[in-house]
Amino acid sequence: MTATTTRVLTGITTSGTPHLGNYVGSIRPSVQASRNPHTQCFYFLADYHALVKIGDPARIQRSTLEIAATWLAAGLDPDKVFFYRQSDIPEIPELTWFLTCVTGKGALNRAHAYKAAVDKNTAAGHDTDADVTAGLFMYPVLMAADILMFKAHKIPVGRDQIQHIEMARDMAASFNHLYGDHLVLPEAVIEESVATLPGLDGRKMSKSYDNTIALFAPREHMRKQIAGIVTDSKAPGEPKEAEGSALFQIYQAFASQEETTSLREAYAHGISWGDAKQLLFERLDREIAPMREHYESLINEPARIETTLLRGAEKARDKSHELMTQLRKSVGLRALGQASAAPTKAPGKATLPSFKQYRDADGLFYFKLVEPQGTVLLQSLGFDSPRDAGRAIGQLQQLGSAALPGLQSRLRVLRDVSPEQIHLALTQLAT
Repeated sequence: MTATTTRVLTGITTSGTPHLGNYVGSIRPSVQASRNPHTQCFYFLADYHALVKIGDPARIQRSTLEIAATWLAAGLDPDKVFFYRQSDIPEIPELTWFLTCVTGKGALNRAHAYKAAVDKNTAAGHDTDADVTAGLFMYPVLMAADILMFKAHKIPVGRDQIQHIEMARDMAASFNHLYGDHLVLPEAVIEESVATLPGLDGRKMSKSYDNTIALFAPREHMRKQIAGIVTDSKAPGEPKEAEGSALFQIYQAFASQEETTSLREAYAHGISWGDAKQLLFERLDREIAPMREHYESLINEPARIETTLLRGAEKARDKSHELMTQLRKSVGLRALGQASAAPTKAPGKATLPSFKQYRDADGLFYFKLVEPQGTVLLQSLGFDSPRDAGRAIGQLQQLGSAALPGLQSRLRVLRDVSPEQIHLALTQLAT
């Protein structure tokens, strides 16, 4: 790998059958990215993650087979990427434990999935942690281990996953602070051009909503699913709006610019919904039919896919074993006769608290003040622009705790953080 090569990592949880949304949002762009000679790609089947959500062993096994076959049928060349099953890399759960030991519980308390579960229980009048497993609570740490294990630089994610990448960065920084610069801090990549497909009912296509169109369903089954896409009541001949039309958005994700323009004009001239759905079916079938044939041949040879995944895991483990050997030595898990070595830190490495600025899933801009070991001391509310967030950070850096009264309405109070801790941190920065 050359110095200019970028490592990109993507995983798909093995919790269901791939649908059109998975293909457009993750699988197709992943295959395209894998052909970039300046990119080293890691693609994995997140079966450990599936255990948090799914209690059906047969479903997890079947989903693993289907997702692997989908990636291969879509054109992924396993010889040119790292393509593996998460559970075939034993170093991942080991790294998860290492990260657990440098991650504050307060940080995990603020994870979106855990907070959503707590809020749901609170609203129902139940115990806040009712039915919340340790797996759900620790989910962000396992995800961080997936990323940090292979020193990934770029992680393509949806806006709802940005927080997980920020948490992975914080965990890596905390580990590096204690044990030396071993882990690479990843960066979230939001692909604005990648479509998020609407489902049959107009909401985001998701297994959770039961509104998906199966990617490799039999041809006539796909036709029936497309016929079920919800539309308005406008009759043939009446002009129709392309904006907000689920049918149009799905078509646009597969069509060329010329084809999209043609359908937009047909909407304006009152195309019937039946004809529009037929056009969508024909356009999808043109792209999917050749892949479907390959997919079905792969599904019927699970041993062939198993061999591919094991070969990919062997290649990936060359890297994971090398890193974990270094990390085990760095934390003190080494032969008793081996000399102790001080952590290797970059010259001038800061040991002060630091501000981290980021954009969250709601499109607003936030910042937080984080201690070197990862504890969040200050958390802002959302700002409309990065400039506004940066201006607030500048006031805190220049004035220290004297700036707090004027920014009180822009900051969120965090439990378990004392005013003295915040004052000390800001004093260190201001001086």
